[in-house]
Amino acid sequence: MALIAEPLIPGAASRGLGLALRAPISFWGGVDPATGTIIDARHPDRGRNIAGTVLALPGTIGSSSASAVLLELVHAGRAPAALLLDQPDAILLLGLVVAREMGWPCPPAFRLAAALQAELDAKPLRIMADGAIALDEEPGDRSMTGGL
Repeated sequence: MALIAEPLIPGAASRGLGLALRAPISFWGGVDPATGTIIDARHPDRGRNIAGTVLALPGTIGSSSASAVLLELVHAGRAPAALLLDQPDAILLLGLVVAREMGWPCPPAFRLAAALQAELDAKPLRIMADGAIALDEEPGDRSMTGGL
């Protein structure tokens, strides 16, 4: 696997199990900010948990509250290890910018075409700060970020 994602919000190298969503999602009303569980009853990935994953988003469904939900996930320690977005979503990414300003450790975000995201599902991944994505061959806690 030799994928390179475009950095949107820089951060440390990250690792986590790939979670490629099968449909766009609204974080507001779609993700429980306390647990990271997808709670939207109409979403095909309902019940899956985004905490500590390399979350691949084929799209987002806008709500100005999405940034607040992502901020809450970061604060609760239930955010993804990294975000891969088909298209930049300024409102969603604002949550990461605010988290960083608050001094909280937050995941990096990258742009990766939706057509490339599905192959990442359920695979242990490493994403370097420059956006290089590789299978994570090291055993251990896949939900950790940084320290690679």
